[in-house]
Amino acid sequence: MPKAKPKRAGASSTQSTPYAKPSAKAAAAHSIFKMNHDLGQHILKNPGVASAIVDKANLKQSDHVLEIGPGTGNLTVLILKKAKTVTAVEFDPRMAAEVTKRVQGTPEGSRLKVLLGDAIKMEYPHFDVCISNTPYQISSPLVFKLLSLPHPPRCAVLMFQREFAMRLFAKPGEKLYSRLSVNVQMWARVSHVMKVGKANFNPPPKVESNVVRIEPKHPRPAISYEEWDGLLRICFVRKNKTLRSSFLGTSAVVELLESNYRLYCAQNDIPIDETPVDDADAVDEMEVEDADDEFRGFSDPDDMDDDVPDFFKTAQKKGGNKKKSRGAVTGVVRKKIEKVLEDADLAEKRARMCDEGDFLKLLYGFNQEGIHFA
Repeated sequence: MPKAKPKRAGASSTQSTPYAKPSAKAAAAHSIFKMNHDLGQHILKNPGVASAIVDKANLKQSDHVLEIGPGTGNLTVLILKKAKTVTAVEFDPRMAAEVTKRVQGTPEGSRLKVLLGDAIKMEYPHFDVCISNTPYQISSPLVFKLLSLPHPPRCAVLMFQREFAMRLFAKPGEKLYSRLSVNVQMWARVSHVMKVGKANFNPPPKVESNVVRIEPKHPRPAISYEEWDGLLRICFVRKNKTLRSSFLGTSAVVELLESNYRLYCAQNDIPIDETPVDDADAVDEMEVEDADDEFRGFSDPDDMDDDVPDFFKTAQKKGGNKKKSRGAVTGVVRKKIEKVLEDADLAEKRARMCDEGDFLKLLYGFNQEGIHFA
């Protein structure tokens, strides 16, 4: 019987078998495309998690569903089984082609419409429910775009970075309670659905994720969003300081409210006392609470979703607390601010401890005094 040929050095004993694991080079050669991390592409690969997300949307057979960032379609195919139609908005042409190819030639193919473009900038067709494995960098803009639609959806089931998701349903006194928390909870009911670990994605992200369910309130609160958000921006400049400090401890805030008060008076033919006041008399009566109370701009350093208005950026560049000559109207505005805070019994309360009712009380009081935030 002839002897078996000796194996060459370095030869693999399993490479010739059908069960051999392909090399990294071979696997890369057969991959369809690489994920674009700049677009936040992390494909949800766990079918159990995908099914749970779709189930939590409580879809009806008559529902039109909007899906943001369908990726390769793992959620899309499950939604198509329960809804009438799906409109998928995808920024990456490769992903759009992939999800289209996945349902091509099937009965569900005619019920899927793929829109290529930026989900934040485009106009949406009518839809009843939104479901999304959301790219993390558009989390905040997407939430507020959905809530600001003329006809908001019945509900939205969205996946976010865990810390952002926890901000959405944080309550007064909790560490993550912020302007985002108050804003979203004013316009919608937010509930936590589930936690999703990194291992459920391909490739795994660097952070953990959570799924939340957002149900816009109907009818909407009868207040101006610009007014409401303008008030909150000031309150949450330093959420651990008292509201008296937030409104009166920084000259840039007083200047902003004075400017808005002047506009209100001009529109309503209310005379204003323009008598100049000496600098010595214009010094703020309020003492700074702490040395670290120095003005550092109007964005909350804890708010990763914050977008600072142009006025606040300009005020920060100009130096914030620098003294300038003022007229008598400045004193009038300061007294009005003090009166509203005292009447609402909120002067010594901190923004992180205030609830929705407290902020509504403040907004009503300021508006009654002719001070607006829009």
